[in-house]
Amino acid sequence: MKKLLLASAAIALVTGAARAEDVKIGIILGFTGPLESITPAMGAGAEMAIAEVAAAGGIIDGKKPVAVRGDSTCVDAAAATAAATRMVTSDGIAAFMGADCSGVTGAILQNVARPNGVAMISPSATSPALSTAEDDGLFFRTAPSDARQGVVMAEILGERGIKSVALTYTNNDYGKGLADSFQAAYEAAGGKVTLSAAHEDGKGDYSAEVGALAAAGGDILVVAGYVDQGGSGMIRAALDAGAFTTFMLPDGMVGAALEEKFGKELNGSFGQHPGTDSNGAALFQAAAKAAGFDGTGAFAPESYDAAALIMMAMHAAGSTNSKDWAPKVMDLANAPGEVILPGELAKALQLIKEGKDIDYVGASAVELIGAGESAGNYREIEFADGKITTKSFR
Repeated sequence: MKKLLLASAAIALVTGAARAEDVKIGIILGFTGPLESITPAMGAGAEMAIAEVAAAGGIIDGKKPVAVRGDSTCVDAAAATAAATRMVTSDGIAAFMGADCSGVTGAILQNVARPNGVAMISPSATSPALSTAEDDGLFFRTAPSDARQGVVMAEILGERGIKSVALTYTNNDYGKGLADSFQAAYEAAGGKVTLSAAHEDGKGDYSAEVGALAAAGGDILVVAGYVDQGGSGMIRAALDAGAFTTFMLPDGMVGAALEEKFGKELNGSFGQHPGTDSNGAALFQAAAKAAGFDGTGAFAPESYDAAALIMMAMHAAGSTNSKDWAPKVMDLANAPGEVILPGELAKALQLIKEGKDIDYVGASAVELIGAGESAGNYREIEFADGKITTKSFR
């Protein structure tokens, strides 16, 4: 724990002016846009890992890691591509921790990462399409694919005895991918989706969309959207019209902003996001609290892990060139080897230097599978007394 506190205190140091010998790690997330209430904790999680390694003496014989932030906007592929290009060509980053939303992540992968040979580890891009995207071995993610989340959603609804749902999703790669995965899993399990309909972000009035969903019926409304955009707009319109009173909330909807917007109006609603009750998660949450951010927030642990894996892979390769370090990621993230948890990055670096194997478990119980993505653990949440509470982990 002492190491974690020291690392937390050092966060400001590693985001300052860089020296020529520093290793710049790009943190590209939607600091503006429909996830802007979630991304601050994600960025802080990644920067905590960077601070921890900097405090331990850096990587590859003393190179200090430094965080360089960029704004993906979450939804504007052109803006995300421009920001990522600047980070490579002007800032000279050696890796991307990010991006966050699936559409902009795919755009950065194809338009910036692959052409420039810069690897990226996303903590939150969950579209199933990314599992088969051409990536030249440069793309990984510490969050599970929505192919897995769709199955988990179907299981949760089955356990709650919910036989039919209406489904709305944000009209982009994330929303459509999750909606399709969920509907397939739910219907295979015997459930009925009365209507699956997209909604556009940025609208002031969602009454027409809610009217169509209410007319189709369903015990609850599943909202596969964004907490700072149309997803919350759909909930507000449904509540105001009395169309639905209970909602299922996937990962893009789970954040403190939901409590602030709706409070007790959402009592009885439920959902899930990637998460684990492992020892590593507890260590990370304690360190995050000391550093002044919420370690239970969606994708904050995965962000710490993504940054940690980048630095350890560079250390193992003895190089900051992506073609050298990217092939090391899968071995470091999986058994066999000594288990590494948050606060133990200095130990990991020493073991790697000694030529010993490590099994990076980290804050989110990392296990990477064939497509370079997390096998997947989920925190099931529900609203009680106007607050997001933990029901179980799966």
